[in-house]
Amino acid sequence: MRRQVVCAVVVVSSCLASHAQSGGSQSVLNANTAAESELLPLPHITPALAKAIVGRRPFKTVRDLEALLQPLSRQQRTELYGRLFVPINLNTATDAEILTIPGMGQRMLREFKEYRPYKSIEQFRREIGKYVSRQEVARLEQYVYLSL
Repeated sequence: MRRQVVCAVVVVSSCLASHAQSGGSQSVLNANTAAESELLPLPHITPALAKAIVGRRPFKTVRDLEALLQPLSRQQRTELYGRLFVPINLNTATDAEILTIPGMGQRMLREFKEYRPYKSIEQFRREIGKYVSRQEVARLEQYVYLSL
Protein backbone atom coordinates (compact mmCIF):
# COMPACT_ATOMS: atom_id res chain seq x y z
CA MET A 1 0.00 0.00 0.00
CA ARG A 2 2.77 2.48 0.88
CA ARG A 3 4.41 2.02 -2.51
CA GLN A 4 1.16 2.84 -4.31
CA VAL A 5 0.74 6.03 -2.29
CA VAL A 6 4.34 7.10 -2.97
CA CYS A 7 3.91 6.53 -6.72
CA ALA A 8 0.72 8.56 -6.77
CA VAL A 9 2.50 11.43 -5.05
CA VAL A 10 5.37 11.25 -7.51
CA VAL A 11 3.10 11.29 -10.55
CA VAL A 12 1.23 14.42 -9.54
CA SER A 13 4.18 16.29 -8.10
CA SER A 14 5.76 19.10 -10.03
CA CYS A 15 7.98 20.37 -7.25
CA LEU A 16 11.32 18.68 -6.61
CA ALA A 17 11.43 19.78 -3.01
CA SER A 18 8.14 18.16 -2.10
CA HIS A 19 8.13 14.90 -3.99
CA ALA A 20 8.76 11.56 -2.33
CA GLN A 21 11.28 9.02 -3.52
CA SER A 22 9.65 6.47 -5.75
CA GLY A 23 11.96 3.50 -5.35
CA GLY A 24 11.21 0.54 -3.11
CA SER A 25 14.29 1.14 -0.98
CA GLN A 26 14.94 4.47 0.61
CA SER A 27 18.73 4.13 0.53
CA VAL A 28 19.17 7.17 -1.75
CA LEU A 29 18.47 10.42 0.07
CA ASN A 30 16.96 13.41 -1.70
CA ALA A 31 19.46 16.28 -1.43
CA ASN A 32 16.54 18.73 -1.20
CA THR A 33 14.97 17.11 1.85
CA ALA A 34 17.64 15.18 3.80
CA ALA A 35 18.41 16.55 7.24
CA GLU A 36 21.94 17.71 7.95
CA SER A 37 22.24 14.81 10.42
CA GLU A 38 21.37 12.38 7.61
CA LEU A 39 24.02 13.89 5.34
CA LEU A 40 26.92 13.64 7.79
CA PRO A 41 27.33 9.83 7.68
CA LEU A 42 27.45 9.80 3.87
CA PRO A 43 30.76 9.18 2.11
CA HIS A 44 32.90 12.30 1.54
CA ILE A 45 30.48 14.60 3.38
CA THR A 46 32.19 16.88 5.89
CA PRO A 47 30.27 19.00 8.39
CA ALA A 48 30.99 22.08 6.23
CA LEU A 49 29.73 20.34 3.08
CA ALA A 50 26.58 19.10 4.84
CA LYS A 51 25.89 22.67 5.99
CA ALA A 52 26.52 23.98 2.46
CA ILE A 53 24.11 21.44 0.94
CA VAL A 54 21.34 22.45 3.34
CA GLY A 55 22.09 26.15 2.82
CA ARG A 56 22.00 25.98 -1.00
CA ARG A 57 18.58 24.34 -1.28
CA PRO A 58 16.54 23.91 -3.28
CA PHE A 59 18.59 22.27 -6.01
CA LYS A 60 16.60 22.52 -9.21
CA THR A 61 18.61 19.75 -10.85
CA VAL A 62 21.28 17.23 -9.97
CA ARG A 63 23.67 19.40 -12.00
CA ASP A 64 23.16 22.17 -9.41
CA LEU A 65 24.18 19.73 -6.66
CA GLU A 66 27.12 18.60 -8.77
CA ALA A 67 28.35 22.21 -9.02
CA LEU A 68 28.42 22.42 -5.22
CA LEU A 69 30.28 19.10 -5.02
CA GLN A 70 33.08 20.15 -7.42
CA PRO A 71 35.75 20.00 -4.68
CA LEU A 72 35.14 16.23 -4.63
CA SER A 73 36.75 14.09 -7.31
CA ARG A 74 34.55 12.57 -9.99
CA GLN A 75 34.95 9.16 -8.32
CA GLN A 76 33.92 10.60 -4.94
CA ARG A 77 30.85 12.29 -6.47
CA THR A 78 29.86 9.04 -8.20
CA GLU A 79 30.18 7.17 -4.91
CA LEU A 80 28.14 9.84 -3.13
CA TYR A 81 25.39 9.71 -5.77
CA GLY A 82 24.77 6.14 -4.68
CA ARG A 83 23.47 7.62 -1.42
CA LEU A 84 22.47 11.25 -2.20
CA PHE A 85 20.81 12.64 -5.30
CA VAL A 86 18.40 15.21 -6.69
CA PRO A 87 15.77 13.10 -8.45
CA ILE A 88 15.34 13.80 -12.16
CA ASN A 89 12.13 14.14 -14.15
CA LEU A 90 11.87 11.18 -16.52
CA ASN A 91 10.25 13.29 -19.23
CA THR A 92 12.52 16.34 -19.17
CA ALA A 93 15.94 15.29 -17.82
CA THR A 94 18.90 16.08 -20.03
CA ASP A 95 21.39 13.45 -21.14
CA ALA A 96 23.93 14.87 -18.66
CA GLU A 97 21.42 14.61 -15.80
CA ILE A 98 20.49 11.03 -16.65
CA LEU A 99 24.15 10.07 -16.92
CA THR A 100 24.76 11.20 -13.32
CA ILE A 101 22.75 8.20 -12.11
CA PRO A 102 25.33 5.72 -10.81
CA GLY A 103 25.90 2.87 -13.24
CA MET A 104 24.15 4.64 -16.11
CA GLY A 105 25.69 4.15 -19.52
CA GLN A 106 24.92 5.23 -23.05
CA ARG A 107 22.75 2.18 -23.80
CA MET A 108 20.48 2.71 -20.79
CA LEU A 109 20.39 6.45 -21.52
CA ARG A 110 18.92 5.60 -24.93
CA GLU A 111 16.35 3.29 -23.33
CA PHE A 112 15.30 5.95 -20.80
CA LYS A 113 14.73 8.43 -23.63
CA GLU A 114 13.15 6.01 -26.10
CA TYR A 115 9.93 5.68 -24.09
CA ARG A 116 9.31 9.38 -23.50
CA PRO A 117 6.90 10.74 -22.64
CA TYR A 118 6.28 8.43 -19.71
CA LYS A 119 2.68 8.46 -18.59
CA SER A 120 3.22 6.52 -15.33
CA ILE A 121 5.88 5.00 -13.11
CA GLU A 122 4.39 1.63 -14.04
CA GLN A 123 5.25 2.34 -17.69
CA PHE A 124 8.84 3.11 -16.63
CA ARG A 125 9.01 -0.18 -14.72
CA ARG A 126 7.60 -2.15 -17.62
CA GLU A 127 9.77 -0.60 -20.35
CA ILE A 128 13.06 -0.45 -18.46
CA GLY A 129 12.32 -3.88 -17.00
CA LYS A 130 12.78 -5.28 -20.51
CA TYR A 131 16.50 -4.56 -20.18
CA VAL A 132 17.35 -5.01 -16.49
CA SER A 133 16.20 -6.99 -13.46
CA ARG A 134 13.39 -5.89 -11.13
CA GLN A 135 16.00 -5.05 -8.49
CA GLU A 136 17.80 -2.76 -10.92
CA VAL A 137 14.53 -1.09 -11.94
CA ALA A 138 13.79 -0.46 -8.24
CA ARG A 139 17.29 0.98 -7.79
CA LEU A 140 16.88 3.27 -10.81
CA GLU A 141 13.46 4.39 -9.55
CA GLN A 142 15.15 6.00 -6.56
CA TYR A 143 16.74 8.53 -8.91
CA VAL A 144 13.68 9.58 -10.91
CA TYR A 145 10.23 11.06 -10.63
CA LEU A 146 7.47 11.74 -13.08
CA SER A 147 5.68 15.01 -13.55
CA LEU A 148 2.98 15.09 -16.20
